[in-house]
Amino acid sequence: MPDRIHLAVAFDGAGWHPAAWRESTARPTELTSASYWRDLARTADGAGLLLATIEDALSLGGRTLETDAETRRDRVRGRLDAMLLASFLAPVTRRIGLVPTATTAHPEPFHLATGLQTLDHASRGRAGVRLVAGSTPQERANFGRRTDGPTGFPASGRVEDDPALLAAFREAGEVADVIRRLADSWEDDAIVRDLESGKFLDRERVHNVAFEGEFFSITGASIVPRSPQGQPLVTALAHQTIPYRFAAEHADLVFITPRDAAAVGGILSELADGTRDEPMRVFADLLVLVEETRAEAYAVWNRLQDRAPLTTDARVVVGTADDVVDEIRALAEAGVDGVRLRPARLPADLDAIADRVVPRAASAGILLPDDGAPTLRERVGLPRLASRYARQEVGA
Repeated sequence: MPDRIHLAVAFDGAGWHPAAWRESTARPTELTSASYWRDLARTADGAGLLLATIEDALSLGGRTLETDAETRRDRVRGRLDAMLLASFLAPVTRRIGLVPTATTAHPEPFHLATGLQTLDHASRGRAGVRLVAGSTPQERANFGRRTDGPTGFPASGRVEDDPALLAAFREAGEVADVIRRLADSWEDDAIVRDLESGKFLDRERVHNVAFEGEFFSITGASIVPRSPQGQPLVTALAHQTIPYRFAAEHADLVFITPRDAAAVGGILSELADGTRDEPMRVFADLLVLVEETRAEAYAVWNRLQDRAPLTTDARVVVGTADDVVDEIRALAEAGVDGVRLRPARLPADLDAIADRVVPRAASAGILLPDDGAPTLRERVGLPRLASRYARQEVGA
């Protein structure tokens, strides 16, 4: 029997296939409604999935490299802010972790940190964030404050061959560092609430982060008291050497896109070169389309591809629930800690994951059961870290 692993899900509009919104099972008129996202989150929560990531971007065309992304009319356009959406989903879900996507190039790190801490309070310890380095020219134009940045991948396809991409990952590293520092700036017992003395706060237990970096500096403390996880979960998607290094140094959990289970070992070796002392979890991505039979699944897939061909770095599984479970089993045996499923169609493939994939994977002994741990960090097997400032005082 392979080691047991977690299952997660990735939400993106009407699904990860660009033609998914045209399917009869789709709900294209509801993509900006609260009920649509509530239904998705509750389905995933009820299925026992560990966490749900929520895609986001800061331009109409998203983060695609398509040259006509801003103007074409056959794609879903328009989205809700992922951090705000996650905060709405927090009180209407019970156990599932909520992990919105956030770019590190434009929002102020202070705002990202306080929004994430607020989500952790609202969800009672189920918050995370997926950090995305850099920005597209369209995103930069929307903000109008900076013109420097990546214009796409270099001809080699390697991040290290583009100085702008390298700078974007250095900046993302600083953002991740500041998010953690601000989360630590309040010690757990900083709020006293002593009615007799009238002392609400022990100011000695709120610390200025005093961060000075290449891209920005921050002097003070967070405005949000320390949240249930201490440090909410920081995640990243990595697909080659520089992103692997970024994830190994800064992420608690990294999503990878191996071409197959045999490729996992090499990726794990690259991730092991990180300098952080804390443990890290690795989840492999699978983009899935699930029907009762393979013939039915491929009929749907071919129809979608005829309408709008999909390009993706993730392995695609088109078939039955058993086919998906076989892929999950192979990845578990290869050594990952979890699998993040990208439903090609929403809600159809999420329903198939909940109704067929999860029960069969559980029956096969592949899935870790919910151990009742109260926070996302604990459920994924990571320790709750003490404030770095408190540790410094104890050691003095």
